Amino acid sequence: MADSFKTAAPRPCDGVRVTVNLEAVAPFLAGHGRLLDQRRFELLHGNGRAEEVLAAVAAYRNPDGGYGWGLEPDLRAPESQPGGALHAFEVFADVAPVTTPHAARLCDWLESVSFPDGGLPFAFPVADPTACAPFWTGADPTVFSLQSTAFVTSAAWRVAEHDPAVAAHPWLARATETCLRAIRDIEEMPHAIELSFAIHLLDAAYDRYPEADELLAKLGKFLPENGIVPVQGGSEGEALRPLDFSPVPGPSRRLFTAEAIEADLTRLEQGQQPDGGWTVDFASFSPAAALEWRGYVTVGAISKLRANSRLG
Repeated sequence: MADSFKTAAPRPCDGVRVTVNLEAVAPFLAGHGRLLDQRRFELLHGNGRAEEVLAAVAAYRNPDGGYGWGLEPDLRAPESQPGGALHAFEVFADVAPVTTPHAARLCDWLESVSFPDGGLPFAFPVADPTACAPFWTGADPTVFSLQSTAFVTSAAWRVAEHDPAVAAHPWLARATETCLRAIRDIEEMPHAIELSFAIHLLDAAYDRYPEADELLAKLGKFLPENGIVPVQGGSEGEALRPLDFSPVPGPSRRLFTAEAIEADLTRLEQGQQPDGGWTVDFASFSPAAALEWRGYVTVGAISKLRANSRLG
């Protein structure tokens, strides 16, 4: 695998010669990325092991089975949180077909802290808000959040594709059905980030829920033709783009024109900076988070480009 995953050859994209310099990514991550993202890139690059990735994410795990400690870079408090669960499930999906019992234990934690219907609040209280984004620390833990519940369940379904214990966990079914009800009730344009995670969930659970097709079509009506949606309340110029809604080929791709997807892939391909990494267009809430987000999105960029056949 390593020999076939070298630097991609230049290719014409709208008249621009584009080269993704994979050899520059590891040095960038050494200076900007967490050990976790270095290990994730090694696995993607073909010279890492799933066990090393799982050992790195275990550092963020709490005795209750959830994840905190800044696994979500803008939520640096130690308490287990839905945001931590999202990123842990992302890692468990990365290591497929390898499984870990910590994935089902994370479902156990989610079941223990969820509302009776499986739904989650945006975040739980933190004792020390230092270096945490105010939208996390100011969340009401008594109110259901489609955004948080959808981002956790969509990531869990990606793990369920290869982990039977996650697929059969009762929390996942209850939480998914709660999200589907909430999506059915959407009548006006939701926040861009909530919209993206609702689409992620329908994409991930598409084969198990017949109504996912109809609900995808419903949410697609909120997307402009170019697929670019400004983030309300975000930084100047912050927006979600087609690959944020549909990062890998799947049912959600029908919500976008082929031209919109190709244009966004070209944008992503051209987004590598001279230092070897990618950047973000949103604000970070601590110096550590500013570094860690770049490492996280750099691994994400490589993963998306590879999944969309933009790397050799």
